[in-house]
Amino acid sequence: MVLVGPMGAGKTTLADLLAQRWGVAVRDTDADIVAAQGREISDLFVDDGEAAFRALEREAVARALAEHDGVLSLGGGAVLDEDTRALLADHTVVFLQVGLTDAVKRVGLGTSRPLLMGNVRSRVKALLDERTPIYASVATHTVDTDGRTPDEVADEVEALLEEARA
Repeated sequence: MVLVGPMGAGKTTLADLLAQRWGVAVRDTDADIVAAQGREISDLFVDDGEAAFRALEREAVARALAEHDGVLSLGGGAVLDEDTRALLADHTVVFLQVGLTDAVKRVGLGTSRPLLMGNVRSRVKALLDERTPIYASVATHTVDTDGRTPDEVADEVEALLEEARA
């Protein structure tokens, strides 16, 4: 299962929780990139630019989708790539939807998030407006995370997956 959604949706937290519940491995493509490059995502953005980062991200997602059979969490912008969206068509994808208020609360001042430089609230709104239709287009299931605990969201994801298998 693959988790997609914007920053602040809870992808990493939920991936860890579901993997623990199911006794499977968890993988995060942002963590893969950091491990492979030896630098933080924010440093890659600043030093090499967004286009270079997106190329690394595309490769990391393709590799993870091919190799990993547990819970996979993608970086918030991974779905912007057309090739990545095509690869996701063969997987169960859960879009963790989050509203502006909850997203801003969860990401805080965004100091480690290069796309949030400047007015955090307006940048998060712009990203949500731009990306929400793309997340929805690749999703098998959509789960709203606003005002909910990770356990409540995990329970809904499990119920949706069980229902789909029935």
